Amino acid sequence: MSFSIKHWPEQERPRERLLRQGAQSLSDAELLAIFLRSGSQQHSAVELARLLIQHFGSLGPILDARLEDLSQFHGIGASKYAQLMAVKELGKRYIAHQFSQTAVQLDNSAQLINFLRFEFLQENQEVFGALCLDAHLRKINFKKLFFGSINSCQISINQLLRHAISQHASALVIAHNHPFGKAEPSPPDLELTQQIHQACRLLEIRLIDHCIISAEGYFSFAEHGLICPQNST
Repeated sequence: MSFSIKHWPEQERPRERLLRQGAQSLSDAELLAIFLRSGSQQHSAVELARLLIQHFGSLGPILDARLEDLSQFHGIGASKYAQLMAVKELGKRYIAHQFSQTAVQLDNSAQLINFLRFEFLQENQEVFGALCLDAHLRKINFKKLFFGSINSCQISINQLLRHAISQHASALVIAHNHPFGKAEPSPPDLELTQQIHQACRLLEIRLIDHCIISAEGYFSFAEHGLICPQNST
């Protein structure tokens, strides 16, 4: 039978190492173990965390898993599941708060992509959303506007622009996900983006980017030179 973490040498315990060396010094399994807090009769919290990562492949699928999927592992019940969901939501809210305090960096989309990944995290259908920004490129709000099937989604440009106007948006980032595909634009994606870009120009709203999010990565129209945001006036 495995020893509990409390029996480990103090310098090897994840919580103590985090306090001494910082959270970045811990592995995914060790960070997860801190939230699990305890393991089972068969495994320590770290060993249980490693089993979960080995089974699901990474942290993302663990946080997306249902209670019935996680409860198959001895030591995981409703309480630990609630803790994991709370951690996930805290991370999402933290990123949303940070994003609302600073301007979108047009030369570095990492912050934007992280925000959008959280928003599309649990979607199993194609969803199209709009991120409304003020004149300083700070977040006003993000809203999922259109919901489709696993590989397509119908968009109304008029409805999209009405939403942007209602939010008094000076700039706009549009985004959609490919839940089971690669983050690559289709010919309809390219055509739709140009139509939205032209419509935004008429309303003097800056279309900053169109991002496609998938489990494998992302695609930024702006990074690929497919959108050239007009200068603010």
